Amino acid sequence: MERAVVQITLFGLLLSLVSAQPIKSDWDIYSFHINSTVTSRYATTLITSRVANRMDVPKEIEFQVRIPKNAFISKFRMFIDGQEYNGTVKAKEEAQQQYTGAVSRGESAGIVSSVGRTLEEFKTSVNVAAHKKVTFELTYEELLKRTLGKYELQIHARPMQPVKDFKVDVYIHEKSGINFINVKGGLSKMANAITTQHVDKQAWVYFYPTEDQQKTCEGCGAQGMNGDLVVVYDVNRGVKLGDIMTSDGYFVHHFAPSDLTRIPKNVVFVIDQSGSMSGRKIQQTRIALRHILSDLAEDDFFGLITFDSMLFHWKRELVQASQTNLDNAKKFVNNIRDRGTTDINKAVLEGARMLNATSREGAASILILLTDGDPTSGVTNIETIQANVRKAIADKFPLYCLGFGFDVNFEFLEKMSLQNNGVARRIYEDSDADLQLKGFYEEVATPLLTDVTMVYMGGTNLTQTNFSQYYNGSEIVVAGLITDNNVEAFVPQVVAISGTKRVMFSDTNTTFESTGTVSDVRIQRVWAYLTVKQLLEKQLQLSGAEQEKVKKEALELSLKYGFVTPLTSMVVTKPPGESTDVLHKPKEGKAPPLLPPPPPRSHGSSATRKQGKLMHHFVQGHLRPQALPDGRARPGRKGQGRQIGQAAPPGLPGQIGQAGLPGLPGQSSSPSLSVDHLSRAGDMSMFNAYGSMATDDDVPQFLMPIAYVPSSHRFLLKTQSLPLCFDVTGDARLKLLHYSSRELSVNGELDSSANGGFTKIVIHFSADQHVEINTSEIIVREGNKTSHHTGEDPITAGGVTVIKRNKEVDVAAGDVRLVVLLHEKDGMKFLWPAIRQQPADNAYAHGILGLNATVYEEVQQSPGTKLKINDQVFDVTRSSAVDYSIASPPTLECWLVSAATALQRPLDDFIVMQL
Repeated sequence: MERAVVQITLFGLLLSLVSAQPIKSDWDIYSFHINSTVTSRYATTLITSRVANRMDVPKEIEFQVRIPKNAFISKFRMFIDGQEYNGTVKAKEEAQQQYTGAVSRGESAGIVSSVGRTLEEFKTSVNVAAHKKVTFELTYEELLKRTLGKYELQIHARPMQPVKDFKVDVYIHEKSGINFINVKGGLSKMANAITTQHVDKQAWVYFYPTEDQQKTCEGCGAQGMNGDLVVVYDVNRGVKLGDIMTSDGYFVHHFAPSDLTRIPKNVVFVIDQSGSMSGRKIQQTRIALRHILSDLAEDDFFGLITFDSMLFHWKRELVQASQTNLDNAKKFVNNIRDRGTTDINKAVLEGARMLNATSREGAASILILLTDGDPTSGVTNIETIQANVRKAIADKFPLYCLGFGFDVNFEFLEKMSLQNNGVARRIYEDSDADLQLKGFYEEVATPLLTDVTMVYMGGTNLTQTNFSQYYNGSEIVVAGLITDNNVEAFVPQVVAISGTKRVMFSDTNTTFESTGTVSDVRIQRVWAYLTVKQLLEKQLQLSGAEQEKVKKEALELSLKYGFVTPLTSMVVTKPPGESTDVLHKPKEGKAPPLLPPPPPRSHGSSATRKQGKLMHHFVQGHLRPQALPDGRARPGRKGQGRQIGQAAPPGLPGQIGQAGLPGLPGQSSSPSLSVDHLSRAGDMSMFNAYGSMATDDDVPQFLMPIAYVPSSHRFLLKTQSLPLCFDVTGDARLKLLHYSSRELSVNGELDSSANGGFTKIVIHFSADQHVEINTSEIIVREGNKTSHHTGEDPITAGGVTVIKRNKEVDVAAGDVRLVVLLHEKDGMKFLWPAIRQQPADNAYAHGILGLNATVYEEVQQSPGTKLKINDQVFDVTRSSAVDYSIASPPTLECWLVSAATALQRPLDDFIVMQL
């Protein structure tokens, strides 16, 4: 029997279809209607397509539509030769068994789960006899979400041929009145095919293009229309308490007060700059951040953190969004570079710390994370990360997670956001990714209320009633049951914080509008829709018996109301002899199946796709580029490195923190010793196993450096007895001193000489003023003015006085006195800072120089001594170190420990990106 596939695409993204296009003479979509009714923001949409088989032989007609992601399909049926075939919603496991059975019998059963940005796909097919007709009907329901002061009803049409009877009818009824309505989207340019009517509480939109218009419009052609139609509207906001609809014991409350004073915010942006963010992603991130910074209000406070395996602060604390600070922050953003692996745990915890350290009464705090991959360094167990973040935030502010692309573990981000009163959003890798980032920020840019509690005396079975923040242009929706349907005893009110004041919204004279018997089912379905959505979110946050209980409740409601959800599927029944189709609602965490699946990747994987080729990874460490035959060094290039501390590939030596490098001590510090961090002067070269340059065209292989040249600097921490000492390897940039109670901070850059010191010390005493001390001169920068000093005359800048003497520089800033000593060893000069006077509030000092003396206890164990610090026992080695904090430095005995042990925190906490 001859068979052909007829494709009908009604809603959706502009995706190319694999099958051949149908021939007009074979079949005819003679009627195509979309009818959408919106009442109190709840939209019920019916798509009806009528198709005739014009051939003398049976044809397989394929029905394909795409609907909004936020919607639930609630009904599907087909009419063939006077017979009705209904889809049935079943538990996913039961539907899957039916699908598997069909496959085992050799039938062409299909699971549909295509996902685009805002739409998802439904597809089925049926065999239609010669000269017969089929009618497809699909119904879906969605609660329109208010964003930036408007609701949007999206319709996208691509019927694959001009349709003689093509109609889109939209009816909107809002009891509070419609404030405005308009139509946008590509198809809206056919203005003479669109009719819009608006009368008080009702509005109608009709889209009736002729066959000729369907061929000649923008993006249209011989195959008909290809574009979208978006109906945009908002309602009047006369009553602060909002709209409350009741019907047959159910209620829906829409709360969106608009005449409120905005409250200032504290916001921290935590930005992934790991290697996989290279190229367009990092460029678009910079663009978006510059726009977002420009949009900050002057009374907002903000912070910026970028991260890979290490953290890089613009400022350690939040600062006011003054024009000077914003300009400086944009410079920091412009210098964001991709590199390294991904330590999400450390980054988010630091963002939370910054917000927790900022005490501003009446301000709303927000934490925003942007990442494109899985955690691959530091703490990598996602459950542990989620627990750590939840403990750090402690319900004090929301966490919003933005997942860039499809390599990210979106379910991990979604769960972490939901656990902390936020949401997760996918950012699609496209030309407008920067606009997507900026668009999300605009949604949360203007907080109006915090700690919002919706209270309903005489209400039960309520959906979510507590909300951390309410933003301008958004809306809070709560639904529930009225106890015993006693409307007289039903008293709603809203309690919230507006800045520093507690406010209450209530109306003792409120009369609740009953919808009458016609809309009874709709109000109940709004409650069911919201309840299922929130149960699915709650299920994601739980585990074990609690999760199963919530899952069961969501499943029962989905089945009762016929919703196709992640827990249910629709089984499409067909005439005898036809295959069985099963519709699953796709998960946001999965990439679209219609696209080629991306290669498995995480930030620390052994190969990363780049323009269709493989980029190799190399062992992290200090690399000495191999010389070319003419003596020139090979040009450097940057790639993703394998994290220090990971097991080496077979045949390679161990890394720092592992045994195996002859002549090197054991672990000396933490993952801050990455090749990208140790060499900022130029990109690292990449070598293959034979010491030659590795190119994109090389086959995948493990790479190794030709030579490893460590440069170690030993630090002393003086204690009550034998000092502790630890090593820092490489030319790291360190945070030496910072006082959270004042603007003073001191950073230093180590040289690349073994057992050397610092090449420069930079002292910041305001946002645009700092003093740089190097081995030959003192440089003072005040705004755009720069001065160089080599003599011994006192220098005064702001509240800082600098006096240069023969072998030292004395720096005084209020009650803080710092001395920078100049030492020389083997002809090489270097600096070493030392604190001579601490302020009274030294308890708030941060940095290596601000650490208090470590208290330890010696524990005698065979074969040697161990130290007990904070109830933990550490291995130590008796060694020695030069005390460069003294002009004539002595050599002292010390207990050599790792940096993390001596500092009682990771060395990464003391690394800075810029001096």
